[in-house]
Amino acid sequence: MHPLIRLIATEPQLLADHAEAYAALLSAEFGTASSALKRRAVLGAAALCCLGVAAVLGGVALMLWSVVPLAPSHTPWVLVMAPAVPAVLAIVCLLAARSSADAGPFDNVRSQVKTDMAMLRELAAA
Repeated sequence: MHPLIRLIATEPQLLADHAEAYAALLSAEFGTASSALKRRAVLGAAALCCLGVAAVLGGVALMLWSVVPLAPSHTPWVLVMAPAVPAVLAIVCLLAARSSADAGPFDNVRSQVKTDMAMLRELAAA
């Protein structure tokens, strides 16, 4: 008789405990994956908003530069820095969103399934 069938017949509580552990592992992995997805979505939305603000400020700075004559007492660097700050912030948000890809989602579940399948093959071979 196959060892798995013998285990189901003799000790079904062990399989129930194992299934419960799988459910807990899947729940934890799903929570981790969903929080990472939410973080990336928020960082992407923040980057998009910052890019919009940078585009508007860049347009305003370009119009001011073309209309207002620059005198030596004025500070033209402000026209460059106004759109540059949100643009840099958008780049930082995009880099943070891309770097949040730690391990692949459900890697722990995959490794646990591989471990269990190896154990079952070993039992079937014995």
